[in-house]
Amino acid sequence: MPPHPSTEHTGHPRRWAILGVLVFSLLVVVLDNTILNVALRTIADPRRGLGATQSELEWSINSYTLVFAGLLFTFGVIGDRLGRKRVLIAGMAVFGLSSLASAYAQTPEQLIAARALMGLGGAAIMPQTLSIITNVFDPRERGRAIGVWSGAVGLAVAIGPVTGGLLLSHFWWGSVFLVNVPIVAVGLAGMLWLVPESRNPDPGRIDPLGVLLSIVGLVALSYGIIEGGERGRWLEPAVLGPIAVGLAVIALFAWHEARTDHPAFDVRLFRDPRLSVAVGSIAFCFFATSGVFFFGSFYLQSVRGLSPLQAGLMMLPFAAAQLIFSPRSALMVRRYGARAVCTTGMLLVTAAMLGYQLCDENTPLWVFGAVAFVQGSGMANVMPPATESVMSALPREKAGAGSALNNTARQVAVAMGVAVLGSLLASVYRGEMRGPLDRLPAGVPEDVRHVAGESIEGTLSLAGRLGPAGEALIAPAREAFVHGMHVAAVGSAVMAFLGALLVLRWMPGRSAPEPTGPASQAAPAEQRL
Repeated sequence: MPPHPSTEHTGHPRRWAILGVLVFSLLVVVLDNTILNVALRTIADPRRGLGATQSELEWSINSYTLVFAGLLFTFGVIGDRLGRKRVLIAGMAVFGLSSLASAYAQTPEQLIAARALMGLGGAAIMPQTLSIITNVFDPRERGRAIGVWSGAVGLAVAIGPVTGGLLLSHFWWGSVFLVNVPIVAVGLAGMLWLVPESRNPDPGRIDPLGVLLSIVGLVALSYGIIEGGERGRWLEPAVLGPIAVGLAVIALFAWHEARTDHPAFDVRLFRDPRLSVAVGSIAFCFFATSGVFFFGSFYLQSVRGLSPLQAGLMMLPFAAAQLIFSPRSALMVRRYGARAVCTTGMLLVTAAMLGYQLCDENTPLWVFGAVAFVQGSGMANVMPPATESVMSALPREKAGAGSALNNTARQVAVAMGVAVLGSLLASVYRGEMRGPLDRLPAGVPEDVRHVAGESIEGTLSLAGRLGPAGEALIAPAREAFVHGMHVAAVGSAVMAFLGALLVLRWMPGRSAPEPTGPASQAAPAEQRL
């Protein structure tokens, strides 16, 4: 069938409306995590929330991350084979139902389980959005579309904390999950109406061993990283064991995929620096910034005394930078090349991480907002070019696997960043608070002192119960948290700078002209989709 003139070089005729639906669907996944960060303090409150401990709070985040990261690659491959629209709709339905379960959880354990189900739905959603974009847009417009897709993350960062703050000001904590349900409903309607079905037209035989190895390896690695963060000690069998197993299984996966004639993902594509360096830059960027999103909420609320809504509003500069610069990143890449743009972005992230050293108990809040704006500007010039680089290195029929690889790198980096930087902050905090807690009256039990020394929320909770005797804990707790935050931010800056060096050394510069072979030509919408 000859190409239709309206689709030969422009992609699907409704591609921008389809992008709008996909971006709206993406919002629900990102929105959930940003809302949860604002709600952590409320969920920890025994009266207003579930009385969750610091460990349970972290697992309410990590249960989602563990399932999400472990199944991203699998759902990317499944979408390529069974149909991306079909898998996207199923993922949205699971996400909506598990959001209801999270909203009405009665115990921290129920919340953790419901969040794991949300991770299952999110893993089905995320790869499909990017792979559908890759299929409905011509390569010349794809960079701009991916910039809009990436900018949607910034929009969700803005909507999430502000919406969460508004909801927590007027309703119970479960409302931060219940808000997902109408978004899911509208998204499903848009998908059924607009989004075309697409799949790999020649998927070949399935690779069940490769899929199984990817799940086992990613879950084991993520679990070991999370466990290290939970314990704050990395040289233990319970931490090193899962990490070693995860790395060994991932190595076995790579060995198997390189030798099978029907790989779930052709690992030989990593020889292409467009893919390998871009994936590395995504991982470094999200590792560096993940700790900020975790400790930023506690800094703004526990140290600076802001309400959840006010804390949410403080993230608007980050979101504004994402919205301003992400859609324009494609133009910057065409003018200066991906290497220059991504290196500059990583250096801006490095500068922002160092900028958080300026934030203490008395710093004007506009300083935090300015640093967050610089951070958002940097990420907006890393993520779209890196994502486009990953997707351009793969044929369109493998778009689901490429999208999953992109998102898996991000999620594993987030899990590692929260675990490593969180444990670093906690270690500094425990050391700083040992003296003030030892000076408490003898009637305070040792186990209570231990729990209070694990987090600033634990310390402030104990100070409130002790009355006047606890007042002496408040100032040291805030100082200790700020010190730990500064140490973690330096660690983030080091990782971001290493990412900048990686990009500067190995990422290709200006893109070569688009190849004209069959694999890269924009096929007619009826054939391609």
